[in-house]
Amino acid sequence: MDSGWRYRVASVTGVVVLTALAVTLVNNATVQSVATMVPLLDRLSPDPPVGPEFAFELLIAVGVFAGAFLPLYKPRPRRILDTISLAQKRVLVAVFALATIGYFDYSYQLPRLTVLLMTPLLLVVLPAWFVWIRQRPSSKGERTLVVGDNLETIDAVAREVDGLLLGYLCPTSAVAAPIGVSGLATDGGESIGMERLGGLSRIEDVLVEYDVGTVVLAFGHADRAEFFGALDACYEHGVNAKVHRDHTDSVLVAEGQVGPLVDVEIEPWDVQDYLLKRVFDVVFAVVGLVVLSPVILGITAAIKLDDGGSVLYQQERTAVFGETFDVYKFRSMIENAEDATGAKISEEDAGGVDSRVTDVGRVLRQTHLDEIPQLWSVIRGDMSVVGPRPERPKLDSDIQVGVVDWQKRWFVKPGLTGLAQVNSVTGHEPNEKIRWDLEYVRDQSFRYDLKLVIRQIWKVGVDVYVTLQ
Repeated sequence: MDSGWRYRVASVTGVVVLTALAVTLVNNATVQSVATMVPLLDRLSPDPPVGPEFAFELLIAVGVFAGAFLPLYKPRPRRILDTISLAQKRVLVAVFALATIGYFDYSYQLPRLTVLLMTPLLLVVLPAWFVWIRQRPSSKGERTLVVGDNLETIDAVAREVDGLLLGYLCPTSAVAAPIGVSGLATDGGESIGMERLGGLSRIEDVLVEYDVGTVVLAFGHADRAEFFGALDACYEHGVNAKVHRDHTDSVLVAEGQVGPLVDVEIEPWDVQDYLLKRVFDVVFAVVGLVVLSPVILGITAAIKLDDGGSVLYQQERTAVFGETFDVYKFRSMIENAEDATGAKISEEDAGGVDSRVTDVGRVLRQTHLDEIPQLWSVIRGDMSVVGPRPERPKLDSDIQVGVVDWQKRWFVKPGLTGLAQVNSVTGHEPNEKIRWDLEYVRDQSFRYDLKLVIRQIWKVGVDVYVTLQ
């Protein structure tokens, strides 16, 4: 089907009409009576609304579904499986929205039986509708677009592209700056015969307009947020993303591939995945603080009774893209230990046998209870429950000198626990730690996070049990 306004009209109309038909069908008294013959559903009363009440609830359902499908109204060249997956996610979002509305205002509530019966129906018909009207990827050949922030890198990468090279995207500031490379225009014109199709903000429009099959990322500094914005756009549109072997910097790529251009192995999380992870982080941190509140009070009292000093220890850590933030831990060493001894070793570096570690602090370290205050960093959004363990900026700088790819850890938000932590690897083993951290960055998913959280809770439980024996 043609893209543009025809697609938009068809997509909106399809959502409205199919939702209305589904609600009308399952709202039938006969259908609901038959449904109540199914075990579990027999607990729900078949009481379909009629007249003005049904009309009002129908409008609510249609409005919620029409709003939930807003991201799919823009014509994009998607593959079949991508289309089905995105449409089904939007159905679930709409159903949860209807349930939330009914929970807070009963007058707007669709009967629970109606919602339960319409959900599987719409999980089938709405994805099928979008598959039928979707804009299909072109079969006329592979069209490649180069996206970057540096003309020298774009120049080098473009020379390795086979097939139809459409042009490139880069910021205006990049093409305006003279760089003295043969064949490159310095006045905002074209580069090595390629047309500049706009800035980085136009990537989604260009992917649709030119039916792009492959995007080659040519960023001079690949750990920038723009790189991940471009990568996310490629993922959402079902477009292949590649980088040049000699211009990868800190880009994570698949191993064992041949040729100068290789696939990017990182798979960005979509908005709903990020939302789910963030909700889990907040719920986990809040519940943890509430459940552990007696333990927190006990630790506070123990530290005060031990030496009367401050309860918390503050330290700067490295976050996403090299930024910094402050974390807090229960103090496990004597007050102002570094100043008192003149040593450069901090609380993080001192081992359990260090003479500056207090009796209470030794127990806190062995049981990991000194980490509890970092739940507040999770609530603030500085950290996640799962992610590479954040290091001190000084240690980060020192490790980068000797460990290749260390800053790749910055691609994701730091966490309370991670793959390295559950395998008992710390920053004092940087080569081993980076191996585990990169494995997490490559394979991260919400399900994977849950597995790591369970493993860490079990590990802490074992350490607490051993300590108390």
